[in-house]
Amino acid sequence: MDGAHSAGLQLQQLPPTSSSMSLSSSEGSFSYKENLIGALLAIFGHLVVSIALNLQKYCHIRLAGTKDPRAYFKTKTWWLGLLLLLLGELGVFASYAFAPLSLIVPLSAVSVIASAIIGIIFIKEKWKPKDFVRRYVLSFVGCGLAIVGTYLLVTFAPNSHEKMTGENIARHLVSWPFLLYMLVAIILFCLLLYFYKEKNANSIVVILLLVALLGSMTVVTVKAVSGMLVLSIQGNLQLDYPIFYVMFVCMVATAIYQATFLSQASQIYDSSLIASVGYILSTTAAITAGAIFYLDFLGEEILHTCMFALGCLIAFLGVFLITRNRKKAIPFEPYISMDAMPATCG
Repeated sequence: MDGAHSAGLQLQQLPPTSSSMSLSSSEGSFSYKENLIGALLAIFGHLVVSIALNLQKYCHIRLAGTKDPRAYFKTKTWWLGLLLLLLGELGVFASYAFAPLSLIVPLSAVSVIASAIIGIIFIKEKWKPKDFVRRYVLSFVGCGLAIVGTYLLVTFAPNSHEKMTGENIARHLVSWPFLLYMLVAIILFCLLLYFYKEKNANSIVVILLLVALLGSMTVVTVKAVSGMLVLSIQGNLQLDYPIFYVMFVCMVATAIYQATFLSQASQIYDSSLIASVGYILSTTAAITAGAIFYLDFLGEEILHTCMFALGCLIAFLGVFLITRNRKKAIPFEPYISMDAMPATCG
């Protein structure tokens, strides 16, 4: 018996075989490929969304600038923008099924970068090269920082990949860390809503914190719905789980209330300020929710987590510098040069 016991101990202490090591490396390679697919889908989606919104904005400006009697929805340009918008949102939605939530959420900085570049290309005023560089140096620096931050985010993103099955989502939903997070989030949301509604505390931080708390739940539910849909398409049906419909309803409801608060904020504050502060608060809240609900950073190396946090901070600074340089919009004054675009909207 002693000999058998010692032999068993020796077997347990043997180093992993080459086959097990190759299996582990292949799993790691596959998870990194999923991260890359998710990141590329998100980047593509945000780029297309930015182009679509600027295209629709141009159409509205063009109609107002030329006193065109047509309604905006009767122009080909506006409908092209709508189709591109749907395509971009579909790409972002699909990206949540492949990559961790903590990677996808900060990549919304891509749309800010794209909008800044589009705004610089089609700017109305004509500048001398020296004045142009001086005027837009913050935008150039901000774009550079945002790109560096995005690179760090993609490189050092958490590598957690869990199948979005109904059982897994239900298990996360009733876990004590998430229940504690929900309790704190609900209390904070109610306090902020009380001060906002009853005390007229319409500070941009108060409004955008309400948006961020709602947004953290939106992205959690979006990942669940997207992941379950992808699994169902792959043949592992998840649509017969009640949790899918619970997540879907929560996704729609929180998205609608987010849009309501953002609309109220846009009536009081400049859009550039909303973009920068909203991006920072919403991204922080969403990453926190993803780390608690989906355990994104469980088992991650400290160095990777610190580099990911550094990437977030650099992206935050980049977005702040980009939006800080934007001028306040002047009603019916196009920021796009009319001779830089075709003569009609469609």
